[in-house]
Amino acid sequence: METSELIKKVRKIEIKTRGLSHNIFAGQYHSAFKGRGMSFSEVRDYQYGDDVRDIDWNVTARFNKPYVKVFEEERELTVMLLVDLSDSLDFGTSLRTKREMLAEIAATIAFAAIQNNDKIGVIFFTDRIEKFIPPQKGRKHILYIIRELLNIEPESRKTDIKVPLEFLTNALKKKCTAFMLSDFICTGDYRNAMTIANRKHDLVAIQVYDRRLAELPDVGLIKIRDAESDEEMYIDTSSRKVREAQRSWWKEQSLALKETLQRSRVDSVSVRTDQDYVKALLALFAQRS
Repeated sequence: METSELIKKVRKIEIKTRGLSHNIFAGQYHSAFKGRGMSFSEVRDYQYGDDVRDIDWNVTARFNKPYVKVFEEERELTVMLLVDLSDSLDFGTSLRTKREMLAEIAATIAFAAIQNNDKIGVIFFTDRIEKFIPPQKGRKHILYIIRELLNIEPESRKTDIKVPLEFLTNALKKKCTAFMLSDFICTGDYRNAMTIANRKHDLVAIQVYDRRLAELPDVGLIKIRDAESDEEMYIDTSSRKVREAQRSWWKEQSLALKETLQRSRVDSVSVRTDQDYVKALLALFAQRS
């Protein structure tokens, strides 16, 4: 991408996503993730309206009156974005590809983190670690991340979800909140790696997908290409069997992903390229608050 074109795209995505983060997500992000950055400070008398989950039962039993724990926020959280760069993300049948939506979501989360004085870093991956950007603060760092989101050229086309999860577990010593952004189209088994990563860190999965993966249109004979293997073939979409096979494949993929996320106890949200990702993120944040 030429420098002038890249600068325009960076500026455009900054204006849109920074506005979303400031006007919509700031409070919700803070509520959803502040609990991972709280440290115990002291106890005080229970007051009407306090959260019963904060009651210190040991102190309450000792003095025969209710006391609650008081927490203070740690100075900062560390937020990591695990961003899929595999070729399957270039697919899109609506106004944008999966990759373009994924970049916007990543930038929005990045600005929300910076507004809460958190550090943010990125792990770009395919079936290998393509690039690691260590967590830092500041607008300059965010703009660097956005430039990389828009312009990075991966060495591989394929996907291996296990690779970034193992890297996250081993490379980051301090606990962080990690957002994995991917279409999660991956043949390998990554459940164990996801479970271990989520035990050490606070992992959140955001799936981006296109509606045509779930439902083929009846448009006759079409040529398709597997973006990751480069294999090409013709399929007859007018065939009910072909459309049903695609529908069944997608259902199996979705159920397998759902089961993996549930067993790994990872919070998640799925958003389609023709849908509003703002609503999806708000639902995710509300789920955690």
